[in-house]
Formats: sequence, structure tokens, C-alpha cells
Amino acid sequence: MKPMVILSAVLSLSAMLTFGQSADEALIKKAKAIHDRVITLDTHDDIDVSNFTSSVNYSQRLNTQVNLPKMEEGGLDVSWFIVYTGQGELTPEGYAAAYANADAKFKAIHRLCEEIAPDRIELALTSADVKRIVKSGKKVAMIGVENGYPIGTDINRVKEFYDRGARYMSLAHNGHSQLADSNTGEQDNVWLNNGLSPLGKDVIKEMNKWGIMVDLSHPSKAANIEAIKLSKAPVIASHSSARALNDVSRNLDDEQLELIKANKGVVQTVAFKSYVNTKKNNAYSAKVNEIVKAVAQADGFTVLERSALRDLSAEDRMTYFKKYQEITAKAKPRIEKEVNPIAPPVNVADFVDHIDYLVKKIGIDHVGISSDFDGGGGVDGWNDASETFNVTLELVKRGYTEAQISKLWSGNLLRVLDEVQAVAKKIQAGKL
Repeated sequence: MKPMVILSAVLSLSAMLTFGQSADEALIKKAKAIHDRVITLDTHDDIDVSNFTSSVNYSQRLNTQVNLPKMEEGGLDVSWFIVYTGQGELTPEGYAAAYANADAKFKAIHRLCEEIAPDRIELALTSADVKRIVKSGKKVAMIGVENGYPIGTDINRVKEFYDRGARYMSLAHNGHSQLADSNTGEQDNVWLNNGLSPLGKDVIKEMNKWGIMVDLSHPSKAANIEAIKLSKAPVIASHSSARALNDVSRNLDDEQLELIKANKGVVQTVAFKSYVNTKKNNAYSAKVNEIVKAVAQADGFTVLERSALRDLSAEDRMTYFKKYQEITAKAKPRIEKEVNPIAPPVNVADFVDHIDYLVKKIGIDHVGISSDFDGGGGVDGWNDASETFNVTLELVKRGYTEAQISKLWSGNLLRVLDEVQAVAKKIQAGKL
């Protein structure tokens, strides 16, 4: 059993506003008990290697959405740290730079678990590892690769990434890769591969062989459909929500959802404001941006449009988000006073609406939870790992049972991981 969550630390003012000042104490007590018993797992948390040094690291309560103190406060057991690489040129030079970026992030995650805080967090490679580590009282790190671009043209890097701890990988991010088209192709209807490239198809087979889950978040619909049909193992969407509720290319439409269900995969619903409710988020953001820009200007900081962020290097992107968080913290008092009453932010309830839809559409066994923290994710009430309890509270409020909540938080994802690894053993043994 994991350490008890300090309720006062996680039941924030925003959550009280979400659930009402008269939230039933018995309901909160019930939710707290469930939260303490289930294994809570977030499949997508971005990292900045500058936060994995001997002097600045996740053993400290940094100004990041995820770090060990915040995981401990919120009762978040498992964080999938992401080896993310932004899409660059499909050239030898581009591949080399992408690999160097991925290499640095793999090393940073291992450094946290093996040198910086081995007494507080451990790297898991299997579901059995997760259960053992949680039982020991430590937090769990797992590794996902966002964008297969660093593979370059060397398919042997799939096995290398597996050996370094990667247990899922997407074949594209924002921009077409050498492996697959991106969802961003919907903007101009310009495609590079018309789904998966020949190399991408080989990479899917190699991932199946070694036990890396195929991640459908970010590639195009055509690429995803091909990947599902080609994969001999269940697939995941590590951080995507329902397109039927919010029509953006990063969400999954019903056709893809049904295919994932048939594949026995899982969709990790993402708490990313603009993917959850674009209209509500735009109304809130327009008001907030006016205030944030005023605060930023006074602080000598330039607020960038999202399109401009895509042009930043991974390191510059993380540096930007860190500074942006500082600016928004300064602006928070004005936002709460001037914006929230007239244009409320996207919140935990809006996020769980997507979970409800997915559960009804494809079943409780195929839905999970993710945040995309430190990569733009978070909603009011679950803005960092310290507020993780609020998600469980909303699920209990809607009538989900402990068994169902356990599946949503970790059971379904770990079941897929087990099945993917079982398929890999059969392929390696020549039985599949």
C-alpha cells in the first residue's frame, strides 16, 4: 500500500470550486481510501534534462508539474517520463541531433533512479516491477519515447531503446517523420508517407518483437489504422482524448476507438485543456492571455504563439515552459479575480467527461489516464502531480467503483504491457 495522501495538500481551492464548498465528507473519505489503495499511473510526463543534475533535480519541489515531492503529495505512484524529440529534417544531420537528444533524456531518467534518488524512485520495466516498487513505498519511473525520429534509419535502435527501458513509442510527433505521417497533416492535407513508411512498418514489427507498446498519439489517422492492423500485439494511445467531444486532430475519432477496442488496446485519456474542450479553453485563454502578456511584458518575457513553440528545440521548449509557468504564477491572483468568474477554465469535470464517453464507447477495459504534464497538459484541479487525488474524487463522484477506478488508473495499461511482452516472447521463440 502506498503512503497516505495528505488531503489538505491535494484538495486545492480550484478543486473546492469544482466540487462545491459543501462536498460530502463521506464521499471525500471514500475517494481518499480508494486513492490510497489503487496504483495511480500517468502515461505521459515530459522532462527537461536540466532538472536531472546533482544540484537541480526531481528530489526537490521544483517549479515543474511533476517531481517527487508533488508525486508524494498527490499520491501519484507511476510517472512515465518521456524521451521526446521534436521533428526536424530527415537528413543524416537531423537524425544525429535527434539521437543525441534522446540519448540525453534516457541518461537523465536513469540518473534520477540510479544516482540522484534511488531511495525514492525506481525504474520499472514490467507490471511486476511496478507492483513490487509501489509496495516498497517508492515511486515508479517508466519510459516512453515520443516520436521515433531518433531511430533515424537504423532499425537496431528499437532494440537499443528497449534495452534502455523504453516500453512504448510513437512513430511521429508534430510533423511527418521518416516512419509515419503526423496528425498535423490535416492542417494542409499534405502527406509524406500516406500512413506508415516501409521503414515504419518494419519498426512496428520490431517493436512487437522486443515488447515495446505501439503508441498512436500524434501519428495520422491513416498511420494509426495501418499500425493497428499490422501490430500483433495490443496498442495504446498514450495521451489522447475523444474526438466526438472535441474535434481536434490530436483526439481519436470513433473509428479509431473501435479499432483499438478490437485490438484489445487502451486509450489514455489526456488532461490537455485544448484537447478536452477547445471552445471553453479559448474563451478562458483569451481573457487570461491579456493578463499574462501584461505581466510578461513587465517581466521582460515574450509570450509565444503555439505555432512558434513547434519551431523551438526540445531544450528551448522546456526552458520556455518553465519561464511561462513563473509568469502565470505571478498572474494567478488577477486571473482568479478577473477571469474565473466570467470565463471558467477547463477543469477535472470536463476531463472526466472524456473518460465517461470513452468508457461508454469502448468499455472500461480500454480506457486509462494521462496528463501530458510539463508538455502543456493539465486542467484546473489537476494542474500538477500534487492534485492527482482530485481525479479519483471526480470518478468516485460519478459512481465508478474501486475496481473500475483501478483499471482506469493503471490496470488497463499494465494489462496491455503484459500482453505486449507476452507476444514478444512468442515472436522471439518463433511461435508467432
